Amino acid sequence: MDTALAYKERFVRGEMKATEIVEKQLSFIKEHDPKIGAFLSLLEERALKKAQLLDAKRRENKPLGKLAGIPIAIKDNMHIRGEITTCGSRFLTNYQAPFDATVVRLMEEEDALLIGKTNLDEFAMGSSTENSAFHPTKNPWNLMCSPGGSSGGSAAAVAARFCPLALGSDTGGSIRQPAAFCGLVGFKPTYGRVSRFGLVAFGSSLDQIGPLAANVKDAALLLEVMGQHCDKDSTSLPLPPANYLAELQGSLQGKKIGVPWSFLSSLRDPVASNFKEALGLLKELGLSLIDVDIPILKNSIAVYYILSTAEASTNLARFDGIRYGLRSQKAQTLSEIYDLSRDEGFGDEVKNRILLGTFVLSSGYKEAFYKKGQQARTLFIEEFRSAFTLCDLIALPTAPSAAFELGTFHTPLEMYLQDIFTTPANLAGLPAVSLLSGFSSDKKPLGLQLLGPQLHDAEVLRVASAFEEALGLCSASPSLEAKP
Repeated sequence: MDTALAYKERFVRGEMKATEIVEKQLSFIKEHDPKIGAFLSLLEERALKKAQLLDAKRRENKPLGKLAGIPIAIKDNMHIRGEITTCGSRFLTNYQAPFDATVVRLMEEEDALLIGKTNLDEFAMGSSTENSAFHPTKNPWNLMCSPGGSSGGSAAAVAARFCPLALGSDTGGSIRQPAAFCGLVGFKPTYGRVSRFGLVAFGSSLDQIGPLAANVKDAALLLEVMGQHCDKDSTSLPLPPANYLAELQGSLQGKKIGVPWSFLSSLRDPVASNFKEALGLLKELGLSLIDVDIPILKNSIAVYYILSTAEASTNLARFDGIRYGLRSQKAQTLSEIYDLSRDEGFGDEVKNRILLGTFVLSSGYKEAFYKKGQQARTLFIEEFRSAFTLCDLIALPTAPSAAFELGTFHTPLEMYLQDIFTTPANLAGLPAVSLLSGFSSDKKPLGLQLLGPQLHDAEVLRVASAFEEALGLCSASPSLEAKP
């Protein structure tokens, strides 16, 4: 299995041309993706044109970027100038992006080969990629199962080895939960470390772009490129780029891992036994384990779904059938344009969240719900800050179960509870990583999650890299025929 760094090395050494890499990957995708559904569109012409320029650059001995020769997929809620951005919604099937997202610009400046846009839950609202308006995505490890969501398309693309790297967005765990279900590394940076400019907003104070990769080194490489200040994003932190690859090295001796055992009392096998085994391996690496009490964690789902739906209600108000996107052909009046366009363009889950968000922001309920949700969010930040005075990182399972079968959950609340271990990091703006920690008895991947204090992204990745190396499972992949 080729890593992103291996793709780059192969290209730089002249063992493969960039055009050959693109052609082989696209051929492999066309052969196998129909049974997985990871992609919504392929950027064939764009990728080949970029590859030709990159081959010429190498022939002329010009400096090559950090991502030279690496094929990368983009979740389809990020803009690529001149390409359609659907957000997995029928509302935006005709929306052509007029500008590049900052992360897209940064990757292309470093010679990345953008090969396609991946499937997602509509407007990133979901935990299974079943809420896409176009088709569900299947888990390459088990085609009966979900790859997670909302970045399920990106996770499936990397797990199926269609590309070694993909971008996802994480509002409440939408990078980390798919990473766990697909046996990958999924990293959510500190809020503000990666620019959100060009990401179609779901929850503006929660959203963060991050990498999905087969191993920690590849994730660190992509984060190095993306983690730069952006003047077009008011929430972008004014920090210089970090050398995350170099910072993976270093001793772990004396580091403490906090475990909030009171929050995990209802954990069940196989997740419970695997989590304890993962903690044992961390201990073998020289880290000490301590119990930390973070009482507010039990309220994470309630707080998250109050705040995220309120922000979604506000952000999605712009989709009105007037400025861009779908406009109902049945509408006869201005009021009907608004009502019918939204009715025809939005799916059920998006409508549910808009209604809930509008309710918690409405007169008479804003004080009772939204204001209290914001107060609770402050408690999340304070309790995590207190916990990090006792430990360096906090360990949690990524998800309460392994990948579930498509169609398993029939009520929104059942699905929402899948985010119980991932939403706290978003509420507090913390860096968090999910990485492969083993397999269930039926050979489904399981994930360990590590959370760090704000701006301690490098430390989170360092511990994750040491764990990955000790476990020795980073090269595991599902069985697909004729991997390129």
